[in-house]
Amino acid sequence: MNSQERYFPALNDIMSAEHTLGEILSPTPLMHNRNLSEKFGAEVMLKREDLQMVRSYKIRGAYNKIRSLSPEQIESGIVCASAGNHAQGVALSCNKLGIKGKIFMPVTTPKQKINQVKMFGGDAIEVVLAGDTFDHANAAAERACVEEGKTFIPPFNDPKVIEGQGTVGLEILQQSRTAIDYVFVPIGGGGLASGIGAVYKQMSPSSKIIGVEPAGAAGMKLSFERGKVTALDHIEKFVDGAAVQRVGDITYDVCRQVLDDIVVVPEGKVCTTILNLYNFDAIVVEPAGALAISALDYYREQIKGKNVVCVVSGSNNDIVRMEDIKERSLLYEGLKHYFVVRFPQRAGALQNFVTNVLGPHDDITYFEYKKKTNREKGPVLIGIELQNPADFKGLTERMAENCIDYEYLNDNPNLFEFLIG
Repeated sequence: MNSQERYFPALNDIMSAEHTLGEILSPTPLMHNRNLSEKFGAEVMLKREDLQMVRSYKIRGAYNKIRSLSPEQIESGIVCASAGNHAQGVALSCNKLGIKGKIFMPVTTPKQKINQVKMFGGDAIEVVLAGDTFDHANAAAERACVEEGKTFIPPFNDPKVIEGQGTVGLEILQQSRTAIDYVFVPIGGGGLASGIGAVYKQMSPSSKIIGVEPAGAAGMKLSFERGKVTALDHIEKFVDGAAVQRVGDITYDVCRQVLDDIVVVPEGKVCTTILNLYNFDAIVVEPAGALAISALDYYREQIKGKNVVCVVSGSNNDIVRMEDIKERSLLYEGLKHYFVVRFPQRAGALQNFVTNVLGPHDDITYFEYKKKTNREKGPVLIGIELQNPADFKGLTERMAENCIDYEYLNDNPNLFEFLIG
């Protein structure tokens, strides 16, 4: 392919990638999910890429790309950048193929993912932590390639990587016993959506391919709206597997041809999905792995009575993040509220708040005295958890009735981040 040609993943190339991946991988299951099917009145199936040996689909593109390298490139070694999942795929590929690799990861990468990369790569790889985001790590990796003469293995913006990810789409078609109406696919850089979308546009063009991005890193959505690849000024790094400031030029072009829509999902909604999958289905997913399922609420009417597939892209979630996940979910669901309350400095003020302001099912889950601002009133940071979002109205009404001097923090992101975050 020369620079003037417009790339589109060919079925033959994706089928060739499937043959290559057969050297190390078995197909992941396509599983009916009863809870989601009943909730949405649809046949909802989950493509369980979280059950890959590296617990994400990224091994597909990484291995397919590395297997395409020349002997000279293999001899010189490879470099990649990743927030975790691509790194694990590259690490395992290096280990299996006996290739030396240097893997750049953001400093903010969860320790669990760093340890997994080292475990899968063994002596074949070196991990280098660089920058706060994927894009910073990516820039460092590209510099290392130039300086050390190694070959760069892109996480998404490469034909061989896209073709490897496209094998997920082939497997879904092979495993499904019925025609698929909707496929929901998470988007980070766009490699998975490009590959799966290309398969369906050629083999099942009536199927709708819906890309899903986190609200804090919706780069593909913005690029679609602007009509060109557009880098985000800032990103929310919580959905680390999809937190990319700039999607690929190749993946953008393919996604423009294959996606029927892009849904943007708040991070809090993703957290609720993670908890529901764990509590009701005993499925552990990382934030990016919950994106596709999180989008179903936004397509509730369209998918009724339809056959739906959600790609569960990964399960590399650090257990220490669960408290943060729970907190974000409660905030999103309207069940957790924070206030700065300025109590009069007199006996019984706090007791009055507990007795006359809190509802029978309200619970104080956070309480911290702040430095007094004057001799009359002392500010207290209070977190209150409700059993029902509708209880919030009564809570604020009782505050007004009891002349409580307060500032509500949930709607003040800067102050909330300073005091709570």
